[in-house]
Amino acid sequence: MAAVFAVATAALIWARRHLLLVAVVGRSMEPTLRSGDRVLARRVPLARVRPGDVVVVVAPAEMTAGRPTRPDAPGTPGLLIKRAYAVPGDPVPVDRVPLLRRGGEEIVPAGRLVVLGDNPSQSYDSRECGYITEPDVLGVVVRPRPRAD
Repeated sequence: MAAVFAVATAALIWARRHLLLVAVVGRSMEPTLRSGDRVLARRVPLARVRPGDVVVVVAPAEMTAGRPTRPDAPGTPGLLIKRAYAVPGDPVPVDRVPLLRRGGEEIVPAGRLVVLGDNPSQSYDSRECGYITEPDVLGVVVRPRPRAD
């Protein structure tokens, strides 16, 4: 019995360190994801993120300033689910994200990520906040779980 408990505990610790379950709130990723969907993300460093991956990132401070934080964890920053559009070493997509023109870089700098929502008219993303920094990249979505209607 103790061995089963030890294995279960080890599995739980592994899952908490490597996986993240996130609920989708809002319409920014429609039609790919809808509000109420849940996604399973694998925690990965920025170096493992590829353009086109759906990622979970910490919401930038300017987005959460003066707004409530996560209801499931008061005092912690909100999360965003977006599509990685450009990763370090890619050309800066100034045509899609004019805000990045100000930086003058021709390629996305190391430690930075450009993210966009699939539903641009409903998305707060790099078009408003610029780059997402490496410490704010939490993981890559590996499995969407549609909501039960």
